[in-house]
Amino acid sequence: MPIIDSQVHVYAANTPDRPWHSVPNWPDHVNGDEMVAAMDAVGVDGAIFISAFSMYQYDASYAVEVGTAHPGRFALVKSVDPANPAVADVIADWKKTPGTVGIRIMLTGEPGRNPDDGDVDRVLREAVRHDFPVNMLCWGNLDAGMAVIDRNPDARFIIDHLGIVQPRTPPAPADPWADLGKVLDLASRPNAVIKVSGACTLSHDGYPYPDIWDPLARVFDAWGLERCLWGTDWTRAFAVVNYEQAVEPFRLTDRLSDSERAMLMGGACAKAYGWTPETG
Repeated sequence: MPIIDSQVHVYAANTPDRPWHSVPNWPDHVNGDEMVAAMDAVGVDGAIFISAFSMYQYDASYAVEVGTAHPGRFALVKSVDPANPAVADVIADWKKTPGTVGIRIMLTGEPGRNPDDGDVDRVLREAVRHDFPVNMLCWGNLDAGMAVIDRNPDARFIIDHLGIVQPRTPPAPADPWADLGKVLDLASRPNAVIKVSGACTLSHDGYPYPDIWDPLARVFDAWGLERCLWGTDWTRAFAVVNYEQAVEPFRLTDRLSDSERAMLMGGACAKAYGWTPETG
């Protein structure tokens, strides 16, 4: 089974030709060539490339460029704006774009993001129409995320980052797993799977992050490993872990059997997105 990273953010340098919307505490650039080199160094065969919302908002043109330059290594997901009157056309055009496997909505509680105004449900109807799974970032707003899932039983959801708020800089919060009960409750929704992405940022113990495994075991038990998608969330996690440190604890841990590791680190992701990498 190939190893598939369920979430990476790849981006070009901040230049007048391709300016960033905001400047997070990330490296100056992690372009497609650099991401492939990092993956090759630790045996990751492919990745779901989530277009970086912090930098590019709803413009996924750089993701398309990287996917074209590295065919078979990345599958592409872009954020869509539920408030855009033309969002149905945006999703239809994205479906026609080579290498695309899904869309993403942001549901994190900021002003202007109302999950109950009908716009989100319109996006989900279009996702069903085009057979796209919907990545949903709803950390810190899990109750609203659950309501959206329950209202849209025909849609397929992929919950970002364990549904748990994760730090961009150390240290981890005093109680990083405070929302774990809600995450376990969310597992009862059969139309959802969950990304086990960025988990290393929730550790208090440092590399190789031994204290993440007991709460993760509860996630695995509740969701089933066939619904859990390992990922690094590189480069958002840059200030906390490097790429190798986000991969090796899962590849080497004795808390997973070989078959469990294969499902968590590739099989579940391939099933959720209907995609497997081609490494040549």
